[in-house]
Amino acid sequence: MTDTLIILAGGASSRMKKSQDHSLSEEESKQANTRSKALILINNRPMMDYVIYSARQASIKKIIIVISPQGKLFKEYYGLEDSNNDFHGVAISYAIQYIPEGRLKPLGTADAVLQTLEQHPHIKGKTFLVCNSDNLYSTKVIKKLRKSTFANVFIAYDRDALNYPIDRISRFALAQIDKDGFLTDIIEKPEPQEMERFKDEDGRFRVSMNIFKFDGKIFYPYLKNCSIHPQRNEKELPTALLAMIANNPEAVKAIPMAEHVPDLTGKNDIKVMNAYLSRHIPNLNWN
Repeated sequence: MTDTLIILAGGASSRMKKSQDHSLSEEESKQANTRSKALILINNRPMMDYVIYSARQASIKKIIIVISPQGKLFKEYYGLEDSNNDFHGVAISYAIQYIPEGRLKPLGTADAVLQTLEQHPHIKGKTFLVCNSDNLYSTKVIKKLRKSTFANVFIAYDRDALNYPIDRISRFALAQIDKDGFLTDIIEKPEPQEMERFKDEDGRFRVSMNIFKFDGKIFYPYLKNCSIHPQRNEKELPTALLAMIANNPEAVKAIPMAEHVPDLTGKNDIKVMNAYLSRHIPNLNWN
C-alpha cells in the first residue's frame, strides 16, 4: 500500500481572491486575499492541518506539499527543511511549482505533479496519492485509495451526495465510467446535451474532486507529454488521464463514493468551513 500523498497547494487561489464576502472580519479578508487557500486559518489553524490530519488518520506517512516559489509561510507551519520535516509523526517535504517564463500563473495540476516527480525522482518508481489542498477528503476515502490493488484509481463521487447547489457542481469534472468500473471519459463543464451519456450503471452522475492514486512508472510519461488545455491554458490532470486511457482503456479504476466533500473555493466558504469543522472535527487529536 502506498504511504505517500502529494497535496497541491501551488496555485494562485484566483477565485478566492476575486470573490467577496463582506461578513468576514478584516483579518479573515486579509488572509483570503494574501495567503494560499491552504493556509487560511480555520478554527485558528490552517486548512492544510485538517487535510494532513485526515491523511494521517488513514496511515499516510509521507506528504509532499506543492508550493509556489513564494510559499515560505508553509515552512513556518510545517518545517523549514526541504524534506522530511516531522509534523506530528508525518514526514513533510516540499516541491516548488515554478512558473514558466512568459506566464503569470502556474501551468496547472498535471504540471504540479510532474514538477514534484522531477524534484523527488524516487516517486517515479512507486505509487502515490494526489489531492487538492482546499478540499477536506474523508479518512475513509484516503484509506480506500491506499488499499486499492489497482495501479491508477480515482474517487467517483455521487454528484447528488456532494450537497452543493447545481451551479457550483457544474464546475466540477464529470466522469464517465463503464460497466466494469473503469474511467472512459472525463470532462469539465459538459454541455446539457452531453450530460446523459455520463450517467453510470445506476443512473448516477459521477464527479471527480481531484483525489487520485497513481503509479509513477505508468503515469509519468503522460504527465511529461500532457498537452495544454485550449480553453483554460493549463496542463490538467484530466488531460493526462484521457491520454493514458486512450492507450489503455482499463488504465484507471473508479471507486464510487457518496459523501459530502467540504470545499474552500471562495470567501463565502470560510465561515461555512469553520461551522462544518466546529461540528465534525472540533479538535485535532494528534496523539
